[in-house]
Parts: sequence; C-alpha cells; structure tokens
Amino acid sequence: MKLLIKKVWKIIPSGVRRRLVRAWQNEFTVSAAGIITNERREVLILNHVLRPYSGWGLPGGFIDHGESPENAIRRELKEETGIDLAYLKLFRVRIVGKHVEILFTAVAVGEAKVMSREIIELGWFGIDNFPHGLSRSQANTIKEVLIKES
Repeated sequence: MKLLIKKVWKIIPSGVRRRLVRAWQNEFTVSAAGIITNERREVLILNHVLRPYSGWGLPGGFIDHGESPENAIRRELKEETGIDLAYLKLFRVRIVGKHVEILFTAVAVGEAKVMSREIIELGWFGIDNFPHGLSRSQANTIKEVLIKES
C-alpha cells in the first residue's frame, strides 16, 4: 500500500501536490526538520512516502497548531523512528516560497526503526555516502553541520 501511495503521489504534478498540502494551511506552511547524528557522526535520513522525487530527506514534519518547533521535531522523530533527541539546538530558519522550515541539530537517543506508514525505510549515512536522490540542498546543509561540528 505504501508503494502505491508513493507512486501516485509522485505522478501528481508538483503544483497540485503543493495545493493539496496547503488546502488546510493556505497562508503558509511551517515545518521542523532535523540533522540528527549518532555516536559515529552519521546522519539519519528517511525515505519518506510523501516526498516528491526520490523520497530521501531529513526527518521532520509540519508543526501542529499551538505546538512549539522543538516539541514538533521531538514528536515527529518519536512517531516516525522511535528515537528521542539530546542536545537539540536551533540551526537555521529558511523560507522557501510560502514554506517556513525550522532546522535543528540533535543527537539520537535510542535505536531508530521505521514506526510510521509515512516512512519506507531509514538509514544512517556518513558525509561521503548519502543515499541516491537526496537533494543537493539537504546534502550541502548536512555537510555544513558536520564540518562545523568537527
């Protein structure tokens, strides 16, 4: 079922996908995402059903009404992977069109596993072996964080 949803989502034109997402938030959307590392300095990257193109990207999701960005990223990671976050720190806020992305860095606590129908698979990746299809923008942001923390 997940693969069918993913295939259908990806054939829908990007403008239609954007309108569907914004149907309940027509002014703008706000999400929290994270560059989550483990003890080997690898980064958690998820293959997400609803992401256009490859599906691979940073974990995160939309912020619920009345929810703080910090609580949103903690909730999303717990729901999708079962992990908790330590050393949560704001990294950057960026605006892409009508979308506001609040990006955090953190260290994973616990073992990550797929716990949501929204996630096809997950993996821990080093700076030199990102999954095929990860956007150049996200790859560059991850590299910036890992190099900065060296």
